[in-house]
Amino acid sequence: MTSSALALIAVAVFAWGAFSARLERADLTAPIAFVGLGVLLAALSDVDADAGAAGVAVLTEVTLAWVLFSDAARVGVRELRSDAGVYGRLLGLALPLTVVVGAAVAWALPGIGSPWIALLIGAALAPTDAALGAVVITHPAVPVRIRRILNVESGLNDGFVTPIVMVALAGAASAPGHADANAFAAVLQLVAGAVIGAVIGASGGWIVRVASRRGWTDESYAGPAVLALALVAYAGALVGQGNGFVAAFAGGIAFGHVAGRGRPRAVSYVEQTAGLASLLVWLLFGAIAVPLLYGRIDTMTVLYAVLSLTLMRMVPVALSLAGAGFGARAVLFVGWFGPRGLASVVFALLAVEHLGGRAAPAVAVIVVTVLLSVVAHGLTADPWATRFGARVAPRGEPAPGEPATGEPGTREPAATERLRRSPAATTGP
Repeated sequence: MTSSALALIAVAVFAWGAFSARLERADLTAPIAFVGLGVLLAALSDVDADAGAAGVAVLTEVTLAWVLFSDAARVGVRELRSDAGVYGRLLGLALPLTVVVGAAVAWALPGIGSPWIALLIGAALAPTDAALGAVVITHPAVPVRIRRILNVESGLNDGFVTPIVMVALAGAASAPGHADANAFAAVLQLVAGAVIGAVIGASGGWIVRVASRRGWTDESYAGPAVLALALVAYAGALVGQGNGFVAAFAGGIAFGHVAGRGRPRAVSYVEQTAGLASLLVWLLFGAIAVPLLYGRIDTMTVLYAVLSLTLMRMVPVALSLAGAGFGARAVLFVGWFGPRGLASVVFALLAVEHLGGRAAPAVAVIVVTVLLSVVAHGLTADPWATRFGARVAPRGEPAPGEPATGEPGTREPAATERLRRSPAATTGP
């Protein structure tokens, strides 16, 4: 990277941080801006795709580990309990159905030579991205309960779908006749990662709680300590032959349960760091992944991307929320605002690492879908959120499925308040 490119990137990060709120009112989101900047850098200078891909892989894997850890640590028991039935429907029914439908349709695409590759595509494009949806999640016109549901769902679904992606990669990388054995080995790695991550997260949470109570912790270093703890869970699982992403997710859940009152402040630092790293991921994504699509986009790939963002998510969400007390507008709103982002990008890079050239068709589908999501969800977030809020509660009445004022659940959740303060909201989704 040249000094001029580095200076341009630094100026872009500063400018976005300074003017993000004004730019977002013009329907310009951080992913749109930084993917576009990456494409511009690739056009103006020679980018070493191989070296760049390696750098993106490291950055995105670490960023995803931080995101998984912080999202899991942030979801409190009270938030889960207030809408446990809804989360169970979205994560236990809509998410698996989205994976199955996505894999079945991907199997019909040309160039997909294995059902494991089809499963990889379906699973990689199932999780939603809270950062890409931050404009909606923090929008004051959207009812609090809807914001909370979208936030918690996006915070948990990437952790739930990671095991499926890992099993699919193991099956796709296997020689004929050995897929089952490799898939079983992948399951063992997932279990090991969950155990190692939970032990590390719980131990770290206990240490943070005890040290805080006794005044041993300098608050200025509490955030970096938790940032390092997330990486300890991730790297510790890799050393122990476990899955690092599952370990980060399990570690975040354990840390959040054990750490106590000091948890929100410390986790905020992890989120802020991940927010900055995500800006760089989007920039490198535009500089490296987008140019790889030149000459490789066909009608079927674009059609799949459109279906993935619409029917493949919206229909399972509608089925899962049937009878839950939500109106048609609310169900449509929740179904549409399931943007694909960082997790899908990481899964695509993992596919390249594990499968090499055989991953090209899957990577093309994932990249096109993410790019379409960046633009479509970025441009529709603010106007649709404004219209939705005006229509479901024109006189201040609770939205469909929303408790009346004074009932439990009307207070803005900590996770939503956190998003408003974090770089995901202030430096762009």
